[in-house]
Formats: sequence, C-alpha cells, structure tokens
Amino acid sequence: MLSLALALLLLGALYAYGTRNFAYWRRRGVKHEPPLPFLGNNARNYFMRRSTTQLATELYRKYPHERVVGFFRANRPELLIRDPELARRVLAADFRCFYPRGLLPRGRTPEPLLRNLFFADGDLWRLLRQRMTPSFSGGKLRAMFPLVVERAERLRERVAGGGLLDARELMARYTTDFIGACGFGLDSDSLRDEDSAFRRIGAKIFQIGAAEMFVAALRDMFPALFGGVKALWRVEKDFRRLVADVLARRGHRPSGRGDFVDLLLECRARGRMQVDSLERPGELATLEMDDDIVAAQVFVFFAAGFETSSSASSTTLHELAHHPAAQRRAQAAVDAALARHGGLCYAAVRDMAYLHWALLEGMRVFPSLGFLLRESARPYRFEALGLAIGAGVRVLVPLQALHNDPQYWDRPDEFRPERHDPARADPRRKLVYMPFGDGPRACIGERLGLMQSLAGLAAVLSRYSVRPAPGAPRRPAVAPASGVVQSVVGGLPLLFEPRERPVA
Repeated sequence: MLSLALALLLLGALYAYGTRNFAYWRRRGVKHEPPLPFLGNNARNYFMRRSTTQLATELYRKYPHERVVGFFRANRPELLIRDPELARRVLAADFRCFYPRGLLPRGRTPEPLLRNLFFADGDLWRLLRQRMTPSFSGGKLRAMFPLVVERAERLRERVAGGGLLDARELMARYTTDFIGACGFGLDSDSLRDEDSAFRRIGAKIFQIGAAEMFVAALRDMFPALFGGVKALWRVEKDFRRLVADVLARRGHRPSGRGDFVDLLLECRARGRMQVDSLERPGELATLEMDDDIVAAQVFVFFAAGFETSSSASSTTLHELAHHPAAQRRAQAAVDAALARHGGLCYAAVRDMAYLHWALLEGMRVFPSLGFLLRESARPYRFEALGLAIGAGVRVLVPLQALHNDPQYWDRPDEFRPERHDPARADPRRKLVYMPFGDGPRACIGERLGLMQSLAGLAAVLSRYSVRPAPGAPRRPAVAPASGVVQSVVGGLPLLFEPRERPVA
C-alpha cells in the first residue's frame, strides 16, 4: 500500500509539473486550444508532423475574429498576434519591452556560436548591432559585387544545357558559394563540386531529425535540467575550426579583401564596444570583440545568408515557371538592364524593377522566415485588449498567415509581382508584409540578401526559361521539421530551357 501511495504521489507531482501553467490564458480570457500535459499545444511539432509555421497558420485561421490567440509550447505560454497593429507595437513601438528574440534559454549564457546578431538578446545584441551596421552600407555592398558576378557566372555554367534541376538545391549551392567568397574569402566551389565540404556544413546546420527534435522537446519541457544542452553540437566543432583557419591565415588582421571577415576584423580593431544598456537602464554595457564573437557572427552570416536567400530565389523561380507571362516580363526587365549597363553589375541589378517585384512576391507567397518571435523582457499590458502578460512570455507574429490573408491581399493565392509596384502601394500591406522582420531587430542583411538573390535570378533568366517539371506538385509540401526558416519536401524540380536569344 505504501509503494502504491508513493507511486500515486509521484504521478500526481509529475502531472502537476506537466500542467503547471495551463491556466495562464484561461485566467486572462484569451482563447486557446486545450493543452496536453508536458506537450502543451506543440505535440505535432515535437513528433515532426507540423512545423511551427504550420501550427501558427492553423491557429491564425481557426480564430478569425480574435486579435490574439493563446498557445502553449510544452508548459510555456506564448501569444499569437493576429492583429497587425498589435504586431507593430511589439516589434517596433514597444521594442524596449520586447527586445529579446526569445530563441535562447532564459537566464543561461548562450553557447558560443549563438552569441551572434540573430540569436543574441539584450545588451549583447545592441552592442553587436551598433558596431556591425556600417558593414552593410551601400558602399560595402557595391565593393563586394565583383565576387557576386563570379558566382553568378558559375551558376550559369551549372545550368549549362538546361534540363531537369532542383531549383532549391541549385540556388542553395549558388548562395553557399556567394557566402564562402563574400563571408570567408574562400572558394567553396559547391556549384562545381558535388561533394563540397562547405555545402555539407551548410546542409547540416538545417538538418532537423528525430534526435534534434527530441532534444528540443526536453529543453522545452525540462528547462532546468536540459536548458544547457547545445543546439549546434553537430556543427560547432567543424565551423569553429573553419573560422580559426581563416583568421590564422590573415594573422587576425584585415586582409584588404573587403569580405565579411575583414569587416568584422575592422570592427574588432576599433576596440571596446560601448552602448547604453537595454537590460540596466542608466548604465553602460561594454564588450570586447574576441575570436569567439567573430566566429559567431560569421556563423550566422553563413547560416542565415545562404538558407534564406536560396529559399526566396528558388521560390521565385518556381512561381515564374508557373506564370509564363510574369516570367517573360521579368526576363524583359533583365535583358533591358543588362543592355543598358553593359552586363551584370551592381547598377544593372538595381535597375531590374520587375524582377525585384517578382522576388518580393515570392517572399510573400512563401516567406523564408515563417514567423517572427519576441519575448517580453518585463511585464507588459496590451492596452487595446486590457490584457497583461508577465515577463518571459513569447509573442509570435505569423508571417506566412499574414502574407496570405485575403483580408489584406486581393486573391492571395495568385502570384502577382505588380502588387509591389510602388505606384500601387496599399497602406495596409505595410503592416502585414515583413519578410525581413520589422523594428530595430529587422534583418541587418536585407540589402545584401536582395542583391545576391537578384543577381542569381538575373544570371539564370538571362540565358534560360524555367518550366514546371512533369509530375512535380504545384504547391510543394512544407517540411514539418522546419524551424525558423521554412523548407519544402522534395525540393523544387524545374525544367531549365535555353533561350533562343540569350543575353550576355
């Protein structure tokens, strides 16, 4: 009897732990789905049935009359924002209350490679952002462009002769080579080398299998026990060795190449960083940029740069393949710009307006980042709702859902680049179209990402037309194990056909 009583007591304690926060949204009058013990509303994500973006989109559409909807990731309460005005308050107007991105375990020192501009929170983020912003100026990007042209030429070589190719893999190899050249000063050559080590590292970063998902679930369910388990254990050693070799070859000093590593070494040479503290108002925050900080920034430049841009450019090719009239207009814009500027150059890419609109529309249909995430740094009250939340509550803005909501977009299922013509600007869309985020934490590399994507698209479309591959789905299935960056199952197979009158 005693052992039975102890077993029941233990089960009761476990149940209480696994449901300890489940009254959070009910007490605040926020609609939400019934959560499961330990799993919350995230069971299908943990079991790799639905990505976070897919769950958020479902929730967004299920409650069309709510401005916010509650959600539980394991036991942790999160708030899905359906109202664009509220989303803008979180991302911009009330940024001081929502400066954390919320991707790291609270109260723990981030693992080395995650001490970067995307993942870092608070003072570390602010120090890095202030010091690195000048590295993405128009002048710096223009200086990098000859490296872009070289990779664009190799992209054309890879497509030589046309045929059936996976546009997703093709553009991933192009952007990997671009990042290798502009980020590391290395010739990764993944467009020519099928077994490129650089490409293997890039693919490994975003490979999420059962083991990774199991670790993620343990971190969510038992943060005190498993919050310190590294997320990048599969790539950290290889990547840190790669960066160490690059720095050693340069003697830890700028080489004059003007690539991203040089820019970071120039940032470090300017000495100690100092800003007004976000975490401790009235105080100063300081940081020395050592080799570990440099490696973390190179990591996120590599990971985020190649994956998001390859997703955007391959999605755009896929949509153009299914919309021949739009493809012809995009090719005409490319042809005219190349003729005006004597070939592919920085000015020519900036002169391809319709191609730019097509890329923006591709990012509307399938944004690389399916959602934006923020965390309340302190207790916060949504005055418009009379809703108060505590510190540590994560807030999710569902970009995939907002970008495809017929309330804001006329016939959102249609691919129409003309939507992004500045002459046809709709003020409502400014609130709901955020492929690069919004507010102080908007993507610092937006112009760089657009530049490399447009150059790659121009290189392909100037010589080739794309057509749907026989038997390929019109709407590829989203990979249910996708994380912050969305991916698709089976890639994006397309037929590449040489144009009769290719443009140089």
